[in-house]
Amino acid sequence: MSVRVLLRTFSELCITIGTLIVLFVVYVLFWTGVKADDAMDSQIDKLQDQWAQGSVPSGADDKPAGDSQGTSPKKPAPYEDGKAFAVMYIPRFGFTWNKPVLQGTGTDILKKGLGHYGDTAQLGRRGNFSVAGHRRTYGDPFKDFPKLRPDDAVVLTDGTTWFTYRIDNKPYKTLPGDIGVIDPVPRKSGFDGPGRYLTLTTCEPEWGHSHRLIVWAHLDATQPVEAGKPEALRR
Repeated sequence: MSVRVLLRTFSELCITIGTLIVLFVVYVLFWTGVKADDAMDSQIDKLQDQWAQGSVPSGADDKPAGDSQGTSPKKPAPYEDGKAFAVMYIPRFGFTWNKPVLQGTGTDILKKGLGHYGDTAQLGRRGNFSVAGHRRTYGDPFKDFPKLRPDDAVVLTDGTTWFTYRIDNKPYKTLPGDIGVIDPVPRKSGFDGPGRYLTLTTCEPEWGHSHRLIVWAHLDATQPVEAGKPEALRR
C-alpha cells in the first residue's frame, strides 16, 4: 500500500472520528436537554393533574411546620421512590424556572428533575430537606447555581402548601464524600441547632464532578395554596 493511500485512509478515519465526536457533543449538549425538559414538563403536568383532582403524593402533610412549641404532627407516609411530589421555583434563575422534585437521587431519576435524598427530612418538616440536581446535561437545572446568594428565595409546593425557604450562604465547595452537608443540622452551615432546613447540591466544576457546590436555607414561611402565590413569586 502506497504512502498516498495510507494518508488518505488516515485522513478519512480522522474525519469519521471527528464526526462522531461532534455528534456525541450534540447529543450531550442538546438532545439530553430536550429529553430532560420534556420529562420534567411531563412530571409537573402529572402533579398538577393530581392536585386538580384533590389528591397529593404520599408524604404530604397539612401541618408541615408543627406547632409553636416545636412539636410535629404525626409523621406522614414516605414519598414513593422515583415519583414526583413537589415543584421547586428559584426566582434567582428566572420566573419561568420551575422543576419537579422526585424521590431518590439515582441516575434515571435525575434525568427527570431534581432528586430528594431519601434519608433526609420531608418537605417543610423538622430536619434537613435535601435535594440534588445536575449542573449540566439533562436540562441543566442547576446551571446557574453559583449565582445563588444569601436571602434568595427557594419556593416549593406539594399541592396543598407553599414553602418559602431563604438561602443563608453563598455556594460552598466541598468533596463528594462530605455527607455531613445533608445532616439534620448540616455541618459548616452555620446553623446552631435543630430547625427546618433545605440543602441544595450540584456538581463542580460546571462540566465535571470532582467536587460539589452546596447552599443551605431555612424555612421562612408557609401558606396554603388557596391564598395564592407567595410574595417571592410575585413579579
